[in-house]
Amino acid sequence: MTVRRRALLAGLGAAGVAGAVACTPARPDSAPSPVAPGAGPPVAKVRAVTAAARATTLLVAYDLDADADPAVVLRDVHERLDDAPAIVSVGASLFDRHPGLARPRLLTAMPAFPADVLDERWCHGDVLVQTSGPGPVVSTGLRERWRMPGFHPPAPDGSVRNLFGFREGTGNPDVTDAPLIDSLLPVRRGDDEPAWCVGGSYQVVRLIQLATAIWDGETVAEQERVFGRRKETDAPLGAPDAGYATDPEGRLTALDAHIRRANPHTRESEAHRILRRSWSYRHPDAGEGQIFTCFQRDLEKGFVTVQRRLAGEALERYTLTFGGGYYFTLPDPSGDPSDFRGRTLVTRA
Repeated sequence: MTVRRRALLAGLGAAGVAGAVACTPARPDSAPSPVAPGAGPPVAKVRAVTAAARATTLLVAYDLDADADPAVVLRDVHERLDDAPAIVSVGASLFDRHPGLARPRLLTAMPAFPADVLDERWCHGDVLVQTSGPGPVVSTGLRERWRMPGFHPPAPDGSVRNLFGFREGTGNPDVTDAPLIDSLLPVRRGDDEPAWCVGGSYQVVRLIQLATAIWDGETVAEQERVFGRRKETDAPLGAPDAGYATDPEGRLTALDAHIRRANPHTRESEAHRILRRSWSYRHPDAGEGQIFTCFQRDLEKGFVTVQRRLAGEALERYTLTFGGGYYFTLPDPSGDPSDFRGRTLVTRA
């Protein structure tokens, strides 16, 4: 363990997450599950996923009371949101407690990856509600599990930057490219998923503490080497659009640079792209850091594959993931007054 890593772990303990315990380790050697190509167009997408990211966000994870009816709870959550832009997702524990519900094929509890120190108090949840409003959804039958508000720090150039000073969202797929987004985000017919999942997406949340004091002590040149991009302009140090074949030894972009690990720009890596949305946070019990979220049609082909590539990256020395989870985002309702997010999940055909 590096000196930087030990300092970050010590800081995490001082911030009040000292009870962190590792969950079931990820299996880095397991192969992504194949998914059959979709046989038809997706339906009922989640509009809030591809909408422009708002300057603030609030994620609240809930567990259902033991005697709560999922149908009643999800309808109540939908009505309380009152058409506000929101993302409502369900976690693996909901299906553990209600085995009669059809579970998304790849939905499990988020495991601990090699560099994670997960604290159960900040992980998982039956239902996750993400809004840009001032407060959580208060619904009968729900108990709050964890809550994290996020924000975009002001930047002189108006860009969205993290607390390390680098731009966020670089490398995201173009949300205006409908065919591309349809191939990467929403579950489609023929994907070997329950019928209710069509139009929804797998969501990953990672709560990541950042060692900002250590980071700020590095030179800009070292920070740029770690990310693989210019801090001011966001320009890549190499030429990733052309791939890294011309830089096999990492003379321009270090072999362990974040952008090189996240997307090696090969023909195969195009299938592993995800749509990420991130915010910064400052919390009295969790220090300061980043709320990372991402969406994809296939959890294994998307986030899990990318995360395996990131193992051992240079940025790992300055970050510590302590919370979050895997979820499945409920498709938007049809528009019928009687419809609500999750109706097709909780209603038997």
